[in-house]
Amino acid sequence: MKFLIKRPKVFVLLPIFLLTLTMITISADSTIVIRKTEQSSDSINLEDLLVKAAAYADRLEASVLYFVCREEIKEWIDPRIEANLSISVVYSWTGSDPVGRRDISRLRARRIKKSYVYDYQCIRKGGKIQERRILLEEDGKTKNESDVSLKTSVFRYATNMMGPVGLFGARFQPGYEYKIVGEEKKKRRKVVIVEAEPKLDDPTSTNLYGKAWLFADTGDILKIEWNENRIGHFEIFEERGKQFERTPRIKVRTEFGIEKNGLRFPSRLYMEEAYSTQHGRAFVRSKTTVEYKDFKFFTVEVEIK
Repeated sequence: MKFLIKRPKVFVLLPIFLLTLTMITISADSTIVIRKTEQSSDSINLEDLLVKAAAYADRLEASVLYFVCREEIKEWIDPRIEANLSISVVYSWTGSDPVGRRDISRLRARRIKKSYVYDYQCIRKGGKIQERRILLEEDGKTKNESDVSLKTSVFRYATNMMGPVGLFGARFQPGYEYKIVGEEKKKRRKVVIVEAEPKLDDPTSTNLYGKAWLFADTGDILKIEWNENRIGHFEIFEERGKQFERTPRIKVRTEFGIEKNGLRFPSRLYMEEAYSTQHGRAFVRSKTTVEYKDFKFFTVEVEIK
């Protein structure tokens, strides 16, 4: 899975960043490190849960897929925090420049909303994945543009359904420490919240990490919230935070609410860019939500090697 931010046109403060979940290197002699907490007699065994999660992630990695769905994207951007900075920063936060050189006083009262609807096609075979899009609507206006790239202004992303592989795949697990941090119920089934962090004895690791919600009985991954500290080029957000005299807070959450043939597909993606004061008060600068609907499955299989 990849997440990107668009490069601005004028004020070169926000170059493209890349979040990759499946390209993680781990030494061959690594061992799985598990932080154990006090467990009651009816609590979930973490080792068993990780075995189930690895089996699920490995099935996903070995999958052969062909499906289409409707991809609905909404962006919400509040540029008021930039109104106190230079004019170049105000109109350059996005490559598409929807604000333009408008008067700063108008920016103070104006939030920007963008929306896109795509026909999304995903084909995965031989370990490679291909994504194609047809733009159906933009800001409520009918379109018909084939083989287009995402037109989002802030975040860009790719192959987000493969996120569980890099966090729980058998060959990736030795790079993490895991612990259970909570439990929930979903349709009368137990859901376990597992926190994964890179190994403490590997300070050079660049592995992504975060929290995941798993079905206790199968190890299927229902949701992942990624920790912002390992997002590629996070230093760009930090630099931007210095301009605002605030600390960046980035949220990235993927929900896997669609199930077919034992595999789970993304139903929602949420990304938020915020900046906090030293007292903890946050200004949310942008939000991007993606909803996946109306799936049509042509192939959902697992390759047997």
